[in-house]
Amino acid sequence: MPERLLRYGVEKGSISVDGVSLTIAQLAGDGMRVALIPHTLAVTTLGTLVPGDLVNLEMDVIAKYVERLMADDTAFGIGQGGR
Repeated sequence: MPERLLRYGVEKGSISVDGVSLTIAQLAGDGMRVALIPHTLAVTTLGTLVPGDLVNLEMDVIAKYVERLMADDTAFGIGQGGR
């Protein structure tokens, strides 16, 4: 997984893989692990994937909001005599 996306991953957080919403079970080095149940494998395209296949990844949007707020030096009163 590209580092630019991995930075938004958290264990027990959400990720969408090819449009299927999943929970991140574990962050591992340069990737992550998700747990898939047989029903999900049967009713989505995830059951046909093999190692090396390209997939579309969408990270949890909350992490992106937090990053944007932290990048703004006026957020939370920082730089303006905040608490």
